[in-house]
Amino acid sequence: MKILAISDVEAAPLWDPLQPRRLKQVDLILSCGDLSPDYLSFIATYTHAPVLYVHGNHDDIYQTRPPLGCICVEDQIYCHNGVRILGLGGSLRYKRGEHQYTQAEMHRRRRRLWYALYRHGGFDILLTHAPAYGIHDGADLPHQGFHAFRALLNRYAPAYMVHGHTHLNYGLHYVRQSQYQDTTVLNAYGWHCFTL
Repeated sequence: MKILAISDVEAAPLWDPLQPRRLKQVDLILSCGDLSPDYLSFIATYTHAPVLYVHGNHDDIYQTRPPLGCICVEDQIYCHNGVRILGLGGSLRYKRGEHQYTQAEMHRRRRRLWYALYRHGGFDILLTHAPAYGIHDGADLPHQGFHAFRALLNRYAPAYMVHGHTHLNYGLHYVRQSQYQDTTVLNAYGWHCFTL
Protein backbone atom coordinates (compact mmCIF):
# COMPACT_ATOMS: atom_id res chain seq x y z
CA MET A 1 0.00 0.00 0.00
CA LYS A 2 1.45 3.37 -1.04
CA ILE A 3 0.71 6.12 1.49
CA LEU A 4 1.11 9.88 1.12
CA ALA A 5 1.66 11.78 4.38
CA ILE A 6 1.23 15.57 4.46
CA SER A 7 1.56 18.20 7.14
CA ASP A 8 2.10 21.86 8.07
CA VAL A 9 2.85 23.43 4.68
CA GLU A 10 1.01 23.20 1.38
CA ALA A 11 3.24 21.46 -1.15
CA ALA A 12 3.16 23.10 -4.57
CA PRO A 13 3.58 19.78 -6.46
CA LEU A 14 0.35 18.49 -4.89
CA TRP A 15 -1.55 21.80 -5.25
CA ASP A 16 -1.42 21.64 -9.04
CA PRO A 17 -4.59 20.75 -10.98
CA LEU A 18 -2.45 20.11 -14.09
CA GLN A 19 -0.63 17.24 -12.34
CA PRO A 20 -3.43 15.05 -10.86
CA ARG A 21 -1.53 11.83 -11.60
CA ARG A 22 0.68 12.46 -8.56
CA LEU A 23 -2.32 11.85 -6.33
CA LYS A 24 -3.66 8.91 -8.33
CA GLN A 25 -0.59 6.82 -7.51
CA VAL A 26 -1.37 6.57 -3.79
CA ASP A 27 -3.77 4.28 -1.93
CA LEU A 28 -4.16 6.33 1.28
CA ILE A 29 -3.49 9.95 2.29
CA LEU A 30 -2.74 10.90 5.90
CA SER A 31 -2.85 14.53 7.01
CA CYS A 32 -1.05 15.36 10.24
CA GLY A 33 -2.64 18.79 10.60
CA ASP A 34 -2.00 22.52 10.23
CA LEU A 35 -3.16 22.53 6.62
CA SER A 36 -5.80 24.70 4.97
CA PRO A 37 -9.19 23.00 4.61
CA ASP A 38 -9.20 24.18 0.98
CA TYR A 39 -5.92 22.35 0.37
CA LEU A 40 -7.26 19.10 1.83
CA SER A 41 -10.54 19.47 -0.09
CA PHE A 42 -8.56 19.98 -3.31
CA ILE A 43 -6.49 16.87 -2.66
CA ALA A 44 -9.63 14.83 -1.91
CA THR A 45 -11.08 15.94 -5.26
CA TYR A 46 -8.12 14.60 -7.25
CA THR A 47 -7.71 11.19 -5.67
CA HIS A 48 -9.60 7.94 -5.24
CA ALA A 49 -7.76 7.33 -1.96
CA PRO A 50 -9.34 8.19 1.40
CA VAL A 51 -7.94 11.37 2.96
CA LEU A 52 -7.71 10.90 6.72
CA TYR A 53 -6.78 13.74 9.05
CA VAL A 54 -6.12 14.78 12.61
CA HIS A 55 -6.11 18.36 13.86
CA GLY A 56 -3.01 20.45 14.21
CA ASN A 57 -2.72 23.16 16.83
CA HIS A 58 -3.62 25.81 14.20
CA ASP A 59 -6.73 24.06 12.83
CA ASP A 60 -9.44 25.94 14.75
CA ILE A 61 -10.99 26.93 11.39
CA TYR A 62 -12.04 23.30 10.88
CA GLN A 63 -14.86 23.88 13.41
CA THR A 64 -16.69 26.14 10.96
CA ARG A 65 -15.10 25.05 7.67
CA PRO A 66 -14.01 21.40 7.72
CA PRO A 67 -12.17 19.94 4.73
CA LEU A 68 -14.71 18.46 2.29
CA GLY A 69 -14.41 14.84 1.23
CA CYS A 70 -11.99 14.03 4.07
CA ILE A 71 -12.38 11.84 7.17
CA CYS A 72 -11.48 13.02 10.66
CA VAL A 73 -9.97 10.12 12.64
CA GLU A 74 -9.48 11.89 15.97
CA ASP A 75 -9.74 9.55 18.98
CA GLN A 76 -10.58 6.45 16.95
CA ILE A 77 -9.13 3.58 14.98
CA TYR A 78 -9.98 3.72 11.30
CA CYS A 79 -9.43 0.60 9.17
CA HIS A 80 -8.58 0.82 5.47
CA ASN A 81 -7.90 -2.41 3.56
CA GLY A 82 -6.81 -4.11 6.75
CA VAL A 83 -4.56 -1.26 7.92
CA ARG A 84 -5.53 0.13 11.34
CA ILE A 85 -4.87 3.86 11.79
CA LEU A 86 -5.13 5.44 15.26
CA GLY A 87 -5.62 9.23 15.21
CA LEU A 88 -4.63 11.61 18.01
CA GLY A 89 -4.18 15.22 16.91
CA GLY A 90 -3.13 18.40 18.65
CA SER A 91 0.00 19.69 20.34
CA LEU A 92 1.21 20.34 23.85
CA ARG A 93 -0.65 23.27 25.41
CA TYR A 94 1.44 26.44 25.25
CA LYS A 95 -1.34 29.04 24.87
CA ARG A 96 -5.11 29.14 24.44
CA GLY A 97 -6.30 26.99 21.56
CA GLU A 98 -8.82 24.36 20.59
CA HIS A 99 -6.39 21.55 19.76
CA GLN A 100 -3.82 21.85 22.53
CA TYR A 101 -3.49 19.48 25.48
CA THR A 102 -1.50 19.00 28.63
CA GLN A 103 0.44 15.78 29.09
CA ALA A 104 -2.29 14.59 31.50
CA GLU A 105 -5.09 15.40 29.02
CA MET A 106 -3.39 13.40 26.27
CA HIS A 107 -2.94 10.45 28.65
CA ARG A 108 -6.70 10.60 29.33
CA ARG A 109 -7.43 10.58 25.60
CA ARG A 110 -5.19 7.52 25.23
CA ARG A 111 -6.85 5.69 28.12
CA ARG A 112 -10.34 6.31 26.68
CA LEU A 113 -9.28 4.29 23.62
CA TRP A 114 -8.74 1.09 25.61
CA TYR A 115 -11.78 -0.70 24.21
CA ALA A 116 -11.07 0.25 20.58
CA LEU A 117 -7.46 -0.90 21.02
CA TYR A 118 -8.65 -4.17 22.55
CA ARG A 119 -11.30 -4.75 19.86
CA HIS A 120 -8.89 -4.07 16.97
CA GLY A 121 -5.96 -5.86 18.56
CA GLY A 122 -3.78 -2.74 18.41
CA PHE A 123 -3.01 -0.57 15.39
CA ASP A 124 -0.56 -0.33 12.48
CA ILE A 125 -0.12 3.44 12.12
CA LEU A 126 -0.21 6.11 14.82
CA LEU A 127 -1.31 9.35 13.10
CA THR A 128 -0.61 12.46 15.18
CA HIS A 129 0.22 16.12 14.82
CA ALA A 130 2.82 16.40 17.58
CA PRO A 131 5.69 13.93 17.92
CA ALA A 132 6.26 11.53 20.78
CA TYR A 133 8.31 12.71 23.72
CA GLY A 134 12.02 12.38 22.95
CA ILE A 135 11.46 11.35 19.31
CA HIS A 136 11.64 14.16 16.71
CA ASP A 137 10.47 16.70 19.30
CA GLY A 138 11.96 20.01 20.39
CA ALA A 139 13.20 21.35 23.71
CA ASP A 140 10.83 24.34 23.66
CA LEU A 141 7.36 23.90 25.17
CA PRO A 142 5.34 24.31 21.92
CA HIS A 143 7.29 21.51 20.20
CA GLN A 144 7.75 19.01 23.00
CA GLY A 145 6.27 15.59 22.31
CA PHE A 146 3.69 13.62 24.26
CA HIS A 147 4.56 10.89 26.77
CA ALA A 148 1.24 9.20 25.89
CA PHE A 149 2.43 8.59 22.32
CA ARG A 150 5.61 6.97 23.54
CA ALA A 151 3.54 4.73 25.81
CA LEU A 152 1.45 3.65 22.80
CA LEU A 153 4.60 2.85 20.80
CA ASN A 154 6.04 0.85 23.69
CA ARG A 155 2.89 -1.20 24.22
CA TYR A 156 1.61 -1.80 20.68
CA ALA A 157 4.76 -1.47 18.49
CA PRO A 158 2.96 -0.21 15.36
CA ALA A 159 4.76 -0.34 12.02
CA TYR A 160 4.67 3.46 11.68
CA MET A 161 4.13 6.66 13.60
CA VAL A 162 3.43 9.61 11.28
CA HIS A 163 3.47 13.14 12.71
CA GLY A 164 4.02 16.76 11.75
CA HIS A 165 4.43 19.93 13.87
CA THR A 166 8.24 19.96 14.00
CA HIS A 167 9.17 21.59 10.71
CA LEU A 168 12.25 20.20 9.02
CA ASN A 169 13.46 23.76 8.39
CA TYR A 170 13.66 24.45 12.15
CA GLY A 171 17.17 22.99 12.29
CA LEU A 172 19.42 20.09 11.36
CA HIS A 173 18.45 18.04 14.42
CA TYR A 174 14.92 17.62 13.00
CA VAL A 175 14.89 14.59 10.72
CA ARG A 176 12.43 13.05 8.26
CA GLN A 177 12.68 9.46 9.48
CA SER A 178 14.08 7.45 12.35
CA GLN A 179 13.56 4.12 14.05
CA TYR A 180 12.15 3.67 17.57
CA GLN A 181 12.27 -0.01 18.53
CA ASP A 182 10.00 -1.74 15.95
CA THR A 183 8.34 1.49 14.79
CA THR A 184 9.45 3.69 11.89
CA VAL A 185 8.78 7.31 12.86
CA LEU A 186 8.10 9.69 9.95
CA ASN A 187 7.91 13.47 10.01
CA ALA A 188 5.36 14.32 7.31
CA TYR A 189 6.37 18.00 7.05
CA GLY A 190 5.38 19.12 3.55
CA TRP A 191 4.80 15.72 1.98
CA HIS A 192 6.36 12.30 2.03
CA CYS A 193 5.43 8.95 0.43
CA PHE A 194 6.06 5.58 2.02
CA THR A 195 4.96 1.99 1.50
CA LEU A 196 3.32 -0.27 4.06
